[in-house]
Amino acid sequence: MKELLETIRREALTAVSAAADPAALEELRVRFLGKKGQLTAVLKQMGKLAPEERPAMGQAANDVRAAIEAAMEKARTDLQAKALEARLRAETLDVTIPGRAEPLGHRHPMSIALEEIKEIFIGMGFDVLDGPEVELAEYNFDRLNADEGHPSRDWSDTFYFDTDSRVMLRSQTSPMQVRAMDARKPPIRIIAPGRVYRKDEVDATHSPMFHQVEGMVIDKGVTMADLKGTLNLMVEQLYGKGTVTRFRPHHFPFTEPSCEMDVQCHKCGGVGCPTCKGEGWIELLGAGMVHPRVLEMSGIDPTVYSGWAFGMGLERTAMRRFLISDLRLIFENDIRFLEQF
Repeated sequence: MKELLETIRREALTAVSAAADPAALEELRVRFLGKKGQLTAVLKQMGKLAPEERPAMGQAANDVRAAIEAAMEKARTDLQAKALEARLRAETLDVTIPGRAEPLGHRHPMSIALEEIKEIFIGMGFDVLDGPEVELAEYNFDRLNADEGHPSRDWSDTFYFDTDSRVMLRSQTSPMQVRAMDARKPPIRIIAPGRVYRKDEVDATHSPMFHQVEGMVIDKGVTMADLKGTLNLMVEQLYGKGTVTRFRPHHFPFTEPSCEMDVQCHKCGGVGCPTCKGEGWIELLGAGMVHPRVLEMSGIDPTVYSGWAFGMGLERTAMRRFLISDLRLIFENDIRFLEQF
């Protein structure tokens, strides 16, 4: 039996030294030291020995087990070190190689136009306000002097949430003018940009969801001349010196007198084209002097204070600013279009 133990030790050490990977080592462990391994099989024969021989054979078997286990542990450590070295060689990083440039995005033309408008009005002392897109008809219509029966309140024009026509997606950011008058005392100078919703058919200059920038000034001695001067200054700073504008009389329930301001079509230079529907002009905004009744509903004395207000479509502003011929391009997220800005 002693010779058998020596044979097992010799074979095991030779096989362990030749093991190529941890899996092979595990197979050898099972083969020599497992429950059905060669060393275990020898130990099961200890009962056939004379009692005086058993201690010596037991010690010899333990020495063989210890030698095999020590060899396996050393082999396992060596294999792990070789694997780590191979991995380090394979994953070597040359820090002197120039990095790979990642493509960077940039601002959307709408964001650029809005930031420019904000900077213009902040430079003139205006505050920028933000408000809810789900609005009450009280703020969107009633407090702006648009009584029941006004065409803009019709279900064919406005998105309502309830059958009573009291909760809606705002059709303008004008409600922020009312909220500003409720929360502040004159003098008031604010602009209110944001998304608005109307049941417009999609074409080159219309969309059911678009963006507006509303502006309002309330103070003593404010006149229509102040309104025209401010708007012309804004347009020249946006589009350049000498930009051609025109003011046309109009009617809005919340301003009196009222007007619309057009800019000459950037596509045709006033000749007429599909972008301007052959008119040579593109409507940019509606404006006027704040109606005395609107001031009274907000607790402001119209005999002491006056004011003006305007509402402009941000998409049309961006179209003129970047010479975009079709509003739909702004919403299509075509990377070929957006990369131009």
